[in-house]
Amino acid sequence: MTLTLKTKILLLTILPLVALTATITWVTQRQAQQLAERQVAMLEENIMAQKRQALLDYVSLAMTSISPVLEELEFGLERSRAEYEIKRILSGLTYDQDGYFFAYDQQGNNLVHPVQPNLVGQNLINLQDPDGRYVIQELLKLAARGGGFYQYIWNKPSLSGERHKLSYVVNIPQLGWMMGTGLYVDDIVSQTQDLRNRVDNNVRRTFVAATVLLIVTLVLVVMIVIVINMHATQLADDRLKDLAQRSVAFQVMQRRNFARELHDGINQMLVSAKLRLNLADKKWPADDAHEHLHKATEMLNMSIQEVRRVSHNLRPVMLDDHGLEAALHSLLDELKDNDSIDVKRRIRLPETRLPDAIEMTLYRLVQEAITNIRKHARASQVCLRISHTLHSVLVELEDNGCGFHHEDEQQQGIGLMNMRERVELVGGKFSVRSKRTQGTLISAEFLLNPGATISRENNKI
Repeated sequence: MTLTLKTKILLLTILPLVALTATITWVTQRQAQQLAERQVAMLEENIMAQKRQALLDYVSLAMTSISPVLEELEFGLERSRAEYEIKRILSGLTYDQDGYFFAYDQQGNNLVHPVQPNLVGQNLINLQDPDGRYVIQELLKLAARGGGFYQYIWNKPSLSGERHKLSYVVNIPQLGWMMGTGLYVDDIVSQTQDLRNRVDNNVRRTFVAATVLLIVTLVLVVMIVIVINMHATQLADDRLKDLAQRSVAFQVMQRRNFARELHDGINQMLVSAKLRLNLADKKWPADDAHEHLHKATEMLNMSIQEVRRVSHNLRPVMLDDHGLEAALHSLLDELKDNDSIDVKRRIRLPETRLPDAIEMTLYRLVQEAITNIRKHARASQVCLRISHTLHSVLVELEDNGCGFHHEDEQQQGIGLMNMRERVELVGGKFSVRSKRTQGTLISAEFLLNPGATISRENNKI
């Protein structure tokens, strides 16, 4: 399916806009998503850092609380008595709603658990959370390495359910115990998830807004392109109508001139010749009959010359018989001989003959220009330059006459109008440049394949 010129213009206008808008929207969404993820990660890291610091402080407080007992143990306090006092102290250290301390021996037996006393005395070395992590084993390893943080899932007393918990544990070397405390971080998860949801909603709203903006922009562009195309089409139609009207008027004018020349010139001479022949017939063989025959012969000769002149104006014989270059040289030679004007010429035509319409138009252009020079220019020198390329022929006719202003162009009779319309009718370009006392330059460019050239120009649009 062949696309029309209007469709091509519309696609060339809309497709880059759609691609650009879609790219900008995608990049913006990606950047907004990445920025939001970084903000969420930073928020989560800040909260986790605060909780880690709080756990360090709590464990440090607990170690400070049991340190007197550990010192007495070194000075001879019975181990059982020291263990009892430390269990009592750790069981009494609570904070917030769900904050407590716990302790295990190296075999994984629970020694202290104030919020779940039923666990005390149980061996939990193989206890796993819902994610399959061996919680007590990992905590014992961290304590043995000097302490550390560990996140797992554990029962939250205030909610009677399991939640994510971050714990910090240390080793009590005097007793061989692992002691620690933890904070539930389910609030962090909910906060970050809420923030992610808000970010997703913002990104979604931004995408919807960008889509609506794109649709509105496309509608406006389509409307503008349609209006411009309609305006351009109207201008082209008006120009075509004007050109057609001028062409018809030009043809009517030529036919009127041709009819006038036939009626006022040839017809009158033929009528006079007929009258002379009638007189000669009536007076024959008188002497004055020969005079009437002689006059009739002159009238017939003049009629023949007039017929040749009119025929030449309609279609120059030399153009058909000898070609365009010879016909142009004939015009220039006639101008040089009859008007005493210095003529310079540089004619470079293609080796093959030009299309008939272009040859005739080019010849008439030069002929009309020479007529204007004779009537108005008062020039002493004329230069004709003709050059060509693969796609066009350029004609330039320059004189050093009196010239005229642009506003005087309409006053130069129908000569310039005829030249312009002749050139434009065959798809060429016509221009005139003239100044007072500086002469006139008439330029015309004839396209050797105007249909293809116009098609190429339309495709470029």
